[in-house]
Amino acid sequence: MRNFTTRCIQGLGVAALALGLSTAMAADKPTIKIGYVNGWDDSVAATFVAGQILEDKLGYTVELKPVEPAIMWQGVARGDLDATLSAWLPATHGEYYAKLKDKVSVLGSNYKGAKIGLIVPDYVAAKSIADLNTYAKDFDGKITGIDAGAGVMRRTEDAIKQYNLSDIKLMPSSGPAMATALTRAEKNKEAIVVTGWIPHWMFAKWNLRFLEDPQKVFGDDEHVDTVINPVLATSAVDATAFLGKFSWSGEEVGAVMLAIREGAKPEDAAKDWIAKNPERVAGWLQ
Repeated sequence: MRNFTTRCIQGLGVAALALGLSTAMAADKPTIKIGYVNGWDDSVAATFVAGQILEDKLGYTVELKPVEPAIMWQGVARGDLDATLSAWLPATHGEYYAKLKDKVSVLGSNYKGAKIGLIVPDYVAAKSIADLNTYAKDFDGKITGIDAGAGVMRRTEDAIKQYNLSDIKLMPSSGPAMATALTRAEKNKEAIVVTGWIPHWMFAKWNLRFLEDPQKVFGDDEHVDTVINPVLATSAVDATAFLGKFSWSGEEVGAVMLAIREGAKPEDAAKDWIAKNPERVAGWLQ
């Protein structure tokens, strides 16, 4: 726009005025503060890609804030944060939404088919959670978990009770420790069952599947939604329109997560993905 104005308007004085107006318009754009869940790979991937597009394509200054889920929701409701792309609904963050729904606006889902549960490599014989007793010796009688108290861990404890998994114990660890155990098992083609979720980079790296859960202990599939403070809809109309359209597949988010996992800085992984997918980005900006 600036180059077009400079070519078409005659006279240095008028051109300078036009340039000044353009700069002033850019300065009028608010800084957009986006919260994401500290330590959640999918949250990091989506937030950095969206933030990069807001900066590079729409000209906003963007601040990305790693926070815990409760603080993230409260921040958007209060206006300390303008948006988040990390709202797991209807179950995982359902309590936060129930308390704050009158103070936030849900723009839509940026990822559909989000899910938590028990995950195994595709070469493992067990097909359902109920099969774990039968194949307990293959797994050394354990489920490799993440942090004690995490939502998927609480559901797993319920699953052990409801499916009567008397020969199985849940072993807490951490997200990185679980990933290390899965990496070792995959390398040696050993049986393993882990607590996990999708979207996650491990689905981009290996052929994995969820164990069937006919009793719905882990609930139905969820969706990851984009939630904003209502003020953003009037203070940054084009940014809000983009955030409402931003939605991608498991393969897409998985590629960014895996790049970060393998050593790329989040901002570099985001820039690389954007450069390789211009048509997808253009579709979100239409």
